[in-house]
Amino acid sequence: MKILLLQIDKTQESYLTEGIEIYTKRLKNYCAFDMVTINVPKAVRQRSHSEQKQEEAKLILGAILPEDQLILLDEQGKEYSSVAFSNLIAQKQNASTKRLVFLIGGPFGFSETIYKRANSKISLSQMTFSHQMVRLFFVEQLYRAFTILKGEKYHHE
Repeated sequence: MKILLLQIDKTQESYLTEGIEIYTKRLKNYCAFDMVTINVPKAVRQRSHSEQKQEEAKLILGAILPEDQLILLDEQGKEYSSVAFSNLIAQKQNASTKRLVFLIGGPFGFSETIYKRANSKISLSQMTFSHQMVRLFFVEQLYRAFTILKGEKYHHE
């Protein structure tokens, strides 16, 4: 199974980029993992929130395949413990999912088009985090999930 983290716009803070790179490198030992950044033109950022979400949706739909399993990282999504999240990853592997795509949206969330296309939604917390911080938290949790599945000592209960 391939895992793709799709994100809107680049990570701007170097300390976040460094952390993301650490976990991305570690993930290569467990799965075929990739991150793709969708850059939204600056002119789009001058439009209304609704128009921005619609433009992002076009770009997102162009980056995913019809057979992809799409999971949105969304504040209204289901919350998982780290162990439960590792079980979700295992279920997707056992179901022979070809490509699992996790999506971090733009600053105003997702358009209705993307909600309709999504297979599910997960939330990392009830708290609100910046989209850039979510990237680091997510790759760390994905790494943690694989270490749990392998019975390694990274995760402590």
